[in-house]
Amino acid sequence: MRTVVRILAVVLTALVPGLAAPAVAEPAALPWTGGWEAAPSGTTAPLPGAAVRNVVHLSIGGTAVRLRLSNRLGTEPLRLGAVTVALRRAAGPAAVPGTLHTATFHGAPRTTVPPGADTVTDPVPLPVPAGADLLVTVYTPDDSGPATYHRTALRTSYLARSGAGRAADEDGTAYTATTAHWYYVTGVDVRGAARGSIVAFGDSLTDGTGSTPDTDRRWPDRLAQRLRGHRFGVLNAGIAGNRLLRDGTGPSALARLDADALDRPRVRVLVVLEGVNDINGAPAASDPAAYAAAYRTLVARAHARGIRVVGVTLTPYGGHPAWTAAREAVRQRVNAFIRGGGVFDAVADADAAVRDPAAPTRLSPAYDPGDHLHFDDAGMSVVADTVHRALTH
Repeated sequence: MRTVVRILAVVLTALVPGLAAPAVAEPAALPWTGGWEAAPSGTTAPLPGAAVRNVVHLSIGGTAVRLRLSNRLGTEPLRLGAVTVALRRAAGPAAVPGTLHTATFHGAPRTTVPPGADTVTDPVPLPVPAGADLLVTVYTPDDSGPATYHRTALRTSYLARSGAGRAADEDGTAYTATTAHWYYVTGVDVRGAARGSIVAFGDSLTDGTGSTPDTDRRWPDRLAQRLRGHRFGVLNAGIAGNRLLRDGTGPSALARLDADALDRPRVRVLVVLEGVNDINGAPAASDPAAYAAAYRTLVARAHARGIRVVGVTLTPYGGHPAWTAAREAVRQRVNAFIRGGGVFDAVADADAAVRDPAAPTRLSPAYDPGDHLHFDDAGMSVVADTVHRALTH
């Protein structure tokens, strides 16, 4: 393995040396950095006439935001009748008074997004602190076909069934229904003095399955907390059910790498934890050479953009119904490549961190939510610590 330590220091000095010093530019000159992400995982039924008040949690703060909205997986033009953004007031759908802003698209309050496309709003002059909850409200006046969404939000968002004019409501009383998905919104960029962003790229282990909903305890959230003093955004590009080699839930890792990771603003590090769904898939991918080739491709494409890559070992899942001895052998060989194949700039050995010392093919009971595959809140914290060490030591 190529010996590259202190990745954050390398990023600051080799890739973006000017950002190692305190920012002194005027706010208007400060760059955009990714502050939050939800990768599109599929489509669901549209909500014509409704306003969806998506609740999202920022990893970094700044002086302004811009919103990323997607019709990437849709088949019809998506008409956006209104989009607003505000700071959230405590729990629920109400906005902090005076913070709600209408987002525009080249100066217009409405736009149409072609099928297969994304769009980005104009800058919104909304100061936001790191760790803030935002309300991103999207009003769709008519049936625009299948709605691009992120299925496993682990976050309660809100619906106003009669949404005309409701996107601009501060009090939130019209938002009487709830949803466990994020509709259309796939990112929030923040203008400020951040040094760049880190993309956590993976499947349900990264998406947060097993953690407590509405608490932001996924391992990328925990990593963002640990990096807050370093002023790095953390973007969660996990999709539950996603695979490295084949399309499954969402496009494969190789197919979605640019849109969900490399094309995001000012990405400095890519953290890859993906492959277990290929081992357990139908058909199962049992040739470790295919994983090695995919990882090499991911790393080469990231390096071509000046982005460092941390490989995370695949964690144990003995006791899960999909586990077999043959699949365990594949996992071990894939992990041997991640640790010693010389491809990644650094390795975060999550396998070693969360396995049961008495039964290494299984998760430690302290980190197992009960399904023997995902991580509970404590396990998420351990994975965040493991990635943090790979980044900073």
